[in-house]
Amino acid sequence: MASTNNVTELIIVGLFQDPEVQRACFVMFLPVYLATVVGNGLIVLTVNVSKSLRSPMYFFLSYLSLVEITYSSTVVPKFMTDLLAKIKTISLEGCVAQIFFFHFFGVTEIFLLTVMAYDRFVAICKPLRYTTIMSQFVCRLLVAVSWLGGIIHSMVQILVTVQLPFCGPNVIDHYFCDLHPLFKLACTDTSVEGVIVLANSGLISVFSFLILVSSYIVILYNLRNHSAEGRRKALSTCASHITVVLLFFGPAIFLYMRTSSTFTEDKLVAVFYTVVTPMLNPIIYTLRNAEVKNAMRKLWEKKVNSEVG
Repeated sequence: MASTNNVTELIIVGLFQDPEVQRACFVMFLPVYLATVVGNGLIVLTVNVSKSLRSPMYFFLSYLSLVEITYSSTVVPKFMTDLLAKIKTISLEGCVAQIFFFHFFGVTEIFLLTVMAYDRFVAICKPLRYTTIMSQFVCRLLVAVSWLGGIIHSMVQILVTVQLPFCGPNVIDHYFCDLHPLFKLACTDTSVEGVIVLANSGLISVFSFLILVSSYIVILYNLRNHSAEGRRKALSTCASHITVVLLFFGPAIFLYMRTSSTFTEDKLVAVFYTVVTPMLNPIIYTLRNAEVKNAMRKLWEKKVNSEVG
């Protein structure tokens, strides 16, 4: 990229300009990020250690939590250090790398959420064939396809980006590197690239969201034939998943299914799905799931007993 561009370093505008507000944001967001890493990490550990959490649902949940950690970590650590810096900079190569990993983990999460909806569909609508359909091989294959889908999506985004010439200015109007803010710095018309991003990012979000909504409509329809206890348990599990889906897809569709802009509310929406949502997911899944809470309690008791012994 350096051979075709005069710009080698970008200045990041950030979320707010007031130093006092930036320090306040640092104090507020640091515990949120730590909670994201610890909370999701605890889910990954609990699922992999506990023998009671061997079903496909928890297998997918552990990978979703792993993706949440990596997804948030592509943006938040740099964002946190920038909140304390007077001049916020990033190399052009570093900016492109951040875009790649941000979209890679983001789309992988979209596919994993879709896979989890399929798992619930099979469990509720085809219970007698569930263990056959959702075999260990199939579960691993679905996770692998989710990761592969994320890589292919990100490679398309980067192939579009690296061909653009950047000759100045070098100020990116955001608090992290993303496609629309970077396109505004290109020394050429990026309307075609904007359409590609819309098709690649926006349509993936919309189509996946429609698949998720359709699957849950079918699930709710089939729950009529279940017992009251069966309906209660299924609805509790599905409610957690639907909540996570809405928290993730709402902001993504809002930002990527329209033309680019630099409104302050866009940055605030981005903060919600890069900083806040990854922290909420483990809370949502653990508070509404007795099996996960019991497994975590046993894991904690085992740790305490080993220390005492």
